[in-house]
This record gives sequence, structure tokens and C-alpha cells, in this order.
Amino acid sequence: MAQFYRYDKPFELECGVALPSLTIAYDTFGELNAERSNVIWVCHALTANSDVADWWPHTVEEGCFLDPAKYFTVCANFLGSHYGTTGPLSVNPATGEPWYGDFPKVTVRDMVRAHQLLAEHLGISRVKLLIGSSIGGFQCLEWSIMQPDFAERAAFIATTPRTKPWASAFNESQRMAIECDPTYGERSSEAGLAGMATARSIALMSYRGGMAYDKTQEDANPDEVGFERRVLSYQRYQGEKLRRRFNAYSYYRLSQAVDSHNLGRGRGKVEDVLKQIKAKSLVVAITSDILFPPSDHTIMVENIPNVEYHLIDSDFGHDGFLVEHKQLNDIILNFLKE
Repeated sequence: MAQFYRYDKPFELECGVALPSLTIAYDTFGELNAERSNVIWVCHALTANSDVADWWPHTVEEGCFLDPAKYFTVCANFLGSHYGTTGPLSVNPATGEPWYGDFPKVTVRDMVRAHQLLAEHLGISRVKLLIGSSIGGFQCLEWSIMQPDFAERAAFIATTPRTKPWASAFNESQRMAIECDPTYGERSSEAGLAGMATARSIALMSYRGGMAYDKTQEDANPDEVGFERRVLSYQRYQGEKLRRRFNAYSYYRLSQAVDSHNLGRGRGKVEDVLKQIKAKSLVVAITSDILFPPSDHTIMVENIPNVEYHLIDSDFGHDGFLVEHKQLNDIILNFLKE
């Protein structure tokens, strides 16, 4: 069950706006040992939450890399999300009403700075492993630069040190879909949900790619006239599923946070910034990932000083980090043993 840390001071964002206060939702698994040397910090992906066992299959289990009998795992819900941490549906203390569309733009660096406050509150100054996939990997990269001695080891999975135009194009198309919903902009938690469902169907194509669709969504009888193809209901189902559990204002802001990601911003060339990472690092790419393809990972492999690289063979695209849990588990367990 999620716990909550409340920071009752202004929290200034990169955009120049200060949140009057901050609430961070987080979950922990396992027990902290006497030496405080068994901490794993997980940074979650876009629409996930702080309950790792809920969204990352076969990780918080015996014999897996988040084994609660061995490790004390912390996962915090990031800034702007829909699952307990301060975001668009939170009440703005200055007005007494939810922020809704007035919630300011946040960056990945803002998310990490918030989590650093939580780590300090928990008395965690160093972790055995800092791990994240997708935007979770963005956070791990930023944290490895912002606080170089925090992580003994770091794992960057299906991620990139800078969001490229290709990924931002998907995000802008999703935002356009949300904006087409006539309810978007209303001061309501229900605003923009139909647009967000469409946005999610767009996103899913970038998460899965053609091989996954062709493997899982083929019609039972391909020779029939294709007005009612299986994949059509799949797209609508995925959109509706997110509609039932998420918020359009959060989704919009989080897509902008993804676009903001650039490890080199204000620091110099990305290659030179990556050379500053002290943690022993693991980079994992997925063969069929079209959102952050293996080529996006090359710059990390070539510039992080102490790094090992693995390529997961999968037909499930970017979502391979959720699907190929056996391959990923073997890689990370070996990385932890070294």
C-alpha cells in the first residue's frame, strides 16, 4: 500500500513556477538490512505507479531481481502523475481547488529532485541499484549525473539520453488528439478522457510496433472481408482501459516531460555528460523497439565509463521490457552478482 511523504515548503520547477508544497506517493518492498546496503530504487514508466509488483510482472518475487527476501525496493510515483504524487488533480493550496490544466510543466529533472527529497527523508544516501525503463531510464540517467555517488550500480533499459524528434512526434500527435476532445480544458477530472483514449491508441503503436501487432492481432479468419478486424477492437480496448484509470491533464503534462528530456541541456555535449557517470552501468536495448531503438543506446555504451550492454531479442517492441521478464531477470541478476 502506498505511503506518502509531504514536503511543506515551496518546490521550484525548472519552468520557473514554484509548487506551494509537494506530496510524494511511494511503495516499499522487503526489509532494509542493518548495513542499509540492500536498497534498490525503481523509477517507473509513463503511466505506471509506485506499486512495482502491479505493473512490472515477475520482478517482486522470490528468485527475481527485486526479491523482497533479499532487497529493500523503493519506487516513488513521479511528479505530475495520477497516482498520489502532486499533479493536475491535486489541490493547489493557494486556491483551494485542483490544478487541472493550470498545473505547470515539469521536467525529468524536476521528478528526480522530488525523489531526492524522498530519499533524504527515508535516510537513503546510496543504493545498490538504481533501475528504470523508458522515462524511468530518463530519471536514472539524470539522477546518475545530479548525484553521482547515489547509485553503486545503475540499469538503463529501453531508454535514451535525449528524446529525439521521432518520439516527440508521437507525443505531439497524442496531445493533438486530446485537444480535439471538446471537454478538454474544463475544470473537471473527466475532461479530455475521450481524447486521451485516442491518444493512447496512437501511443500503443509506438510501444509495440508492427511485429507485435502482426503476431498477436491477426484475424481468426483472414479471408473474410475485413470490416471488423480483431485489431480494431484491440485499439479501442487499450484506449478505454487507460481512460478508466488515468487523467488527461496528467497524460498531457507527462508527454511534455518526455519531450523535455535532454541529459546535455545546460551541461554540454551528451557524450561528455555520459562520461561523468560513476555507477557501474547496465544498458539494455530491445531489438524491435521503434520508440527508443538499439541505435539510441549506442551513445551510452560508447561513453559511460564502466558499462555492459545487452540486447534483448523480442517481437514486442518497446513493451519488451514488460513482456520479456525472463530474459531481463537473467541479465539483471547476473549484473547484481558481478
